[in-house]
Amino acid sequence: MRSPVPQEVSDELRRVVERWRQLPLDHALSRMPLTSALVQQLADRVAGLRGRPAQPVPDLGPAVVMDQLAVMVFDLYATAPDAEATELVSALSGIRRSLSARNTPGNATLPPEIPGGSLR
Repeated sequence: MRSPVPQEVSDELRRVVERWRQLPLDHALSRMPLTSALVQQLADRVAGLRGRPAQPVPDLGPAVVMDQLAVMVFDLYATAPDAEATELVSALSGIRRSLSARNTPGNATLPPEIPGGSLR
């Protein structure tokens, strides 16, 4: 079975996951709010598309958050194959850039919500 995830999204997700695996634990922990926010936005979008109420995604820590992100990306495109890829690639790129930034408290801020209707 072919993945419903567009290639450009899959490629950027792979880069984020690879970078995440290289992080020291304290750096990963400082980026958890940013990453968890995107996971939650995706979960909320998928729930809405499926006509279900949004539920909080459990915080299972830095060892699991990339799996949660990958599952939510897959679920988005499995539910809405025509979902816009550009905004998600941009959001994933933002996370990847934050992972490469120096580990300072000012770099761990949450981004604004993803614009547009494809992820909300």
